[in-house]
Amino acid sequence: MRIAVFGLGYVGCVTGACLARMGHNVWGVDISPLKVRMINDGHSPVREKGLERLVSRAVEGGRLCATLSPEEAVRGADLSMICVGTPSRADGGADLTHVLQAAGEIGSALRRVRRFHTVVLRSTVPPGTTQKVLIPTLERSSRRKAGDDFGVCFQPEFLREGSSVSDFFHPPKTVIGNGDPRSVKRLMELWRTIKAPLFVTSWRVAEMVKYADNAFHALKIGFANELGAIAKGLGIDSHEVMQIFIRDRKLNISSLYLKPGFAFGGPCLPKDLRALCSIGRDAGVDVPLLASVLKSNSRHLRRATELILATGKRKIGVLGLVFKRDTDDLRESPACALVKKLLQAKREVKVYDPRVRLERLLGANLAFVRRELPSLPRILAHSLPEVIGASEVVVVTGSHPEFEGGVQGMTKGQILIDLIRLPSRRIPARAHPVGLCW
Repeated sequence: MRIAVFGLGYVGCVTGACLARMGHNVWGVDISPLKVRMINDGHSPVREKGLERLVSRAVEGGRLCATLSPEEAVRGADLSMICVGTPSRADGGADLTHVLQAAGEIGSALRRVRRFHTVVLRSTVPPGTTQKVLIPTLERSSRRKAGDDFGVCFQPEFLREGSSVSDFFHPPKTVIGNGDPRSVKRLMELWRTIKAPLFVTSWRVAEMVKYADNAFHALKIGFANELGAIAKGLGIDSHEVMQIFIRDRKLNISSLYLKPGFAFGGPCLPKDLRALCSIGRDAGVDVPLLASVLKSNSRHLRRATELILATGKRKIGVLGLVFKRDTDDLRESPACALVKKLLQAKREVKVYDPRVRLERLLGANLAFVRRELPSLPRILAHSLPEVIGASEVVVVTGSHPEFEGGVQGMTKGQILIDLIRLPSRRIPARAHPVGLCW
């Protein structure tokens, strides 16, 4: 099958490279000349485990290429996938600017396409977007009729940064928001080799499923962190509590997020919770529990900040900056927010994360750093010993094998504040370890 993938960010790159690996011919479309050039040179614009190799092999095999021209990509495709970002607006709602732009470009290209074409929206959008926003935009720009001249489906992705390539080929489920029989048949054929429960439903149900997933993941993290904070106040080992709690596989579903630790962040959970609360307000529905999850997360971040400031020390080293292991994504990272608060408190901060290379930051990732942490080039250290040697307090905010070994070099008098709970055997007693929820 010939496929055009709009958006060469995280989801688009993974989707395009994996579809090419499945034997399909894929055109990637983006407005960034740099991303297009990187793909065509066989490199991934985003850092993700296994993705660089997939992109390289797909380009070398002639199954993946990229272009700045939407018409060039759509002209030879059977199916177009919209995988662009839907960041938060100032009011918390989902910003559909990139979706509208991609839809307009696809529609314009469809004016010169005579065969039946399927448009698939994969971006996370509020329920009703496919029917009330996407289809009218496509029809207006193409001057054609959805269902007759082209098909439209919504298909959410269930990819976790750091393991998205594996998740693509082994998803928990496949959900198709039904537009028309021809398009559903085409998508079922596309995903035929992917073994997962298949659900064919309405556009609105499929759109809501993605929000349900991300809201629950955020809720689980917030729940575990609040429980951990209470347990610490009572002198109870929260991790022992949760190890028993997660053995219930029938009711508690998953142990993945139920680990007391640092705040949640990233490009999905915060923005999708804000959007879901905005959707509730627009529908006249009060959602105090969902709204409180973000407040709880902010309070947990403040709890960590207060723990550090309470030491009275001025020189702070922070190990870990990305929002999640095995990615270089800094968007809405709680570690970035923590560093920002420490700088505002007039502390001398040094940070180190081997996954962050300033010259590799692109697109929304780079824009986030420039907006929220413009001092990063000045405070980013080149090595872990540099941070350890310059700090009175060392704060571990992320997981990396290098961090576990690095704290072994701490000396007597230095304070180790562990926000993720390193293995106890890796923490030297001389470092005066202090936990956040334990």
